[in-house]
Amino acid sequence: MSVKIRLTRTGRKLDPSYRVVVTDSRSPRDGRFIEQVGFFDPNMEKDGVRLNEERILYWLSQGAKPSDTIRSLLSKQGIWKKFTDTKVSKKPAAKKEKKSVAKKPAAKKETKKVAPKKADGE
Repeated sequence: MSVKIRLTRTGRKLDPSYRVVVTDSRSPRDGRFIEQVGFFDPNMEKDGVRLNEERILYWLSQGAKPSDTIRSLLSKQGIWKKFTDTKVSKKPAAKKEKKSVAKKPAAKKETKKVAPKKADGE
């Protein structure tokens, strides 16, 4: 099951507001969802975005893919940066340890020089 974080439209005609939901990617835009994690009202200048940061970070860590609009909202709120920082800080540390362990045995090996064999007939 592919999980997405996206918007579902609420509100009336010409006055939209949106819920930020976690849903199966196969479900329709305003269909069934797993969890509501926020609210977005494009008509309000201040306090138009309310997001549950803890739950969004949880779903992102579980592999949920945000839509383009949600990624933009997360960037403006600073949540996307927190997610990428934690994601990046975990991976390189593990790789550096493996490389340093692999380099130590390779440095200790000595290569032997072998003299070329002479042909018997010459």
